[in-house]
Amino acid sequence: MRSARLAALAAIAIAIDLVASSVYMVGEGEQALVVRLGAPVAVIETPGLQFKVPFIDTVNVTSTRSLLLEPQVEQAIMGDQKRLEVQPYARYRIVDPLRFYQALRTPEAANVQLALMVSSAARRALGQAPLTALLTDERGRILDAIKTEVAEKAAPLGVSVDEVRFRRADLPFETSQAIYDRMKSERQREAKELRAQGYEWAQAIQAKADHDRTVVLSRAQRAAAVARGEGDAEANKALSDAFSQDPGFYALVRSLQTYKGALAGSAPTLIVSPDADFMRLLKSGPAAADVEGAKP
Repeated sequence: MRSARLAALAAIAIAIDLVASSVYMVGEGEQALVVRLGAPVAVIETPGLQFKVPFIDTVNVTSTRSLLLEPQVEQAIMGDQKRLEVQPYARYRIVDPLRFYQALRTPEAANVQLALMVSSAARRALGQAPLTALLTDERGRILDAIKTEVAEKAAPLGVSVDEVRFRRADLPFETSQAIYDRMKSERQREAKELRAQGYEWAQAIQAKADHDRTVVLSRAQRAAAVARGEGDAEANKALSDAFSQDPGFYALVRSLQTYKGALAGSAPTLIVSPDADFMRLLKSGPAAADVEGAKP
């Protein structure tokens, strides 16, 4: 009885194993290649539960979605012999599971193979273009050329390449530093030239200002001398006219001016000779004729 029960359990386990080995699931966005004893027999693209021959068939499931490929950063030599660190990336799809299985077997092997293709195509395309082309619309043409080359090589592998782009494209640190140093030196040279030019302009402006100042002062001094001469001439004429009209009064005024000039800055005591002509007007006053001449 016990042996019969064990046999029944064994039969049930075998049946369950057979059922589990004969079914498999294809999800949305997946496709399956059924391989029987090493030979591909069918490609299943319909999602859902599928059946296979247990212990004989093997199923390789691959994605139909776009897959991302990111090669490592590497240096490329541009057409003008400049070095550039580039990291391209690509998006691809497995469109023919049979060819893919025959050529690559696994997505990991596909990534390795496609990375080599992208790297080789990128170096070839960049080697034919100058560095400045990556900063213009020429960049799109270079990427299209890389994509076309990779797509042609990947088509026999059952892979369709949808996109190839550069994740980064930078100058190596040594090159960037050299360019920075050269730019810094160039800016310093330009700054020196501008400072020298500014100093030259300042000297020219200062010289012109000094010249204009000298001219203005010269003209002003000449005008002042002319005005002073004209004033002196008018003063002399007025004095001459006054002297000619009343010589006595003029002599009186001049004497008083002389006293004022002599006595104003002298000490409280002034010692002079009594008979000095200087004392005549103080001792006897103006002559009668002078006083009469002073009347209007």
